[in-house]
Amino acid sequence: MDGKTTVKYLQNYIKAKDYNPKLKKDYFLKLSEEVGELSRAMRKDVTLKDTDNIKGTIDEELWDIIYYVLAIANCYDIDIEEIMKIKEEINNKKYNSDIHFETNR
Repeated sequence: MDGKTTVKYLQNYIKAKDYNPKLKKDYFLKLSEEVGELSRAMRKDVTLKDTDNIKGTIDEELWDIIYYVLAIANCYDIDIEEIMKIKEEINNKKYNSDIHFETNR
């Protein structure tokens, strides 16, 4: 990766690859399943050792969770990058944070 992959790119990539609003409940069930798999991987502290053996690692499960979150967002036509900005502004006020979310990064 080039370090420049955006959330918008990921969201569009997933939409092009796997977009079926009729399956939004199934996407949610998969998300829930992946959270359980992440829990197991974390409990066992299974991390990626080499790229040929990613199965069941924390690394894999985190990507699976991101994938299904973005698939669900696509079903509802939610622009996650836009929501991140809005929500972080609210959080900064709520928690009196001096660290501000920078846009176009």
